[in-house]
Amino acid sequence: MARSDGILQRLLKLHPRLIDLSLERMHGLLEALGHPERSLPPVIHVAGTNGKGSTIAFMRAMAEAAGLSVHAYTSPHLVRFHERIYLGRPSGGAPISEPHLAELLEECEQANEGRPITFFEITTAAALLAFSRRPADLLLLEVGLGGRLDATNVVESPAVVAITPVALDHADFLGDTIEQVAAEKAGIIKPRRPVVCGRQEEAAYEVIAARAGELDAPLFAADRHWQAFEQHGRLVWQDEHALFDLPMPALAGRFQVDNAGLAMAALRAWGDRRIGEEHYAQGLREARWPGRMQPLTGGPLRRFIGVDDELWLDGGHNPHAGRALAAALAELEEVDEKPLVLIVGMLASKAADEWLAAFGGLASQVIAIDIPGEQNAIPASRLAAMACQAGLAARTARSLPEALRMASHFHPDRPLRIVIAGSLYLAGHALALNGKDAK
Repeated sequence: MARSDGILQRLLKLHPRLIDLSLERMHGLLEALGHPERSLPPVIHVAGTNGKGSTIAFMRAMAEAAGLSVHAYTSPHLVRFHERIYLGRPSGGAPISEPHLAELLEECEQANEGRPITFFEITTAAALLAFSRRPADLLLLEVGLGGRLDATNVVESPAVVAITPVALDHADFLGDTIEQVAAEKAGIIKPRRPVVCGRQEEAAYEVIAARAGELDAPLFAADRHWQAFEQHGRLVWQDEHALFDLPMPALAGRFQVDNAGLAMAALRAWGDRRIGEEHYAQGLREARWPGRMQPLTGGPLRRFIGVDDELWLDGGHNPHAGRALAAALAELEEVDEKPLVLIVGMLASKAADEWLAAFGGLASQVIAIDIPGEQNAIPASRLAAMACQAGLAARTARSLPEALRMASHFHPDRPLRIVIAGSLYLAGHALALNGKDAK
């Protein structure tokens, strides 16, 4: 076991609850550490319900294409905790090394002196410490949950605030109306700092716009101040000052056009002139974001299925993400018809019935499995019953390999499109079995 694994296990025990939204503990620890949050590179702070990770992946690829050094903080990880802390270099960055991570975690543990603090708070403090000590041109900082009381919301003056589409999720913490959720996300807006927002429901947009107005923060909203859309197999991005004709994103799914557009809008709001049209194009071609509509073209998992079967992986876990995945798969079906088999595992905290409903008339079979090591997962038998209630043919399997073997027998005379989906934890499990770290 890596040294950092033991430290992370200790840190999990510092607070009785995994989630306890507050900034008081975070401020106390950062003070003990000498306020690393005040010595960061320019920050683009990203909140929203869906698309945060993909938007950050596009921004990172575009900025790195221009030769910039970029730090990034994302969560959760898929295979190893180290993925959360990406340290930039002029020649391209990498996840934090094991010795460096262990050293920072121990430093934060000692500074905290055993006081109650959540796992996300103390590990976020470690990330901020790492970012403060290595110079970079830009820091891409993803909100963990909500925004207003999230541990990342200690940055007093970000260069840009970006808000991806807002939808209902984590109702126990953020509220059960779109307006309440949007208010929590808008809590990262800071006075007079530019706000870039993706396509929103009108109710969410009104909340975001009102908060930006209260703080005199310039607002640049999708479909109001800038546009990104597909035209003749190209991505077109425009605002009142520029028009770009660019390649389509390498990341699969038409919804990635919106994420890429938001990434470009945020970088333009930052205003670094080193990033130009050619760098946007290169970033679109080179951006990678594991576990989100990711094709698995190699690795041990493929030995359980037919040689001509497609195998995809997606960690989207709320109804909005389910609808986006279903739309992306419907697009694939229009181009290349193949029976769709969903292998699904989900957490009990998610609206699984609504997620499953998105695949009515699209999936020929659902195979429900338990998520290994997750006590809060919906039991496979219950998940299969929910799929049946949504009008889907469903059964259970005891493991992911068994589910893949089972899937390959449904249509032995035809290539299949097999999708492992429903949870980032299941996506991480799949990547670990496939022998590939998420990078």
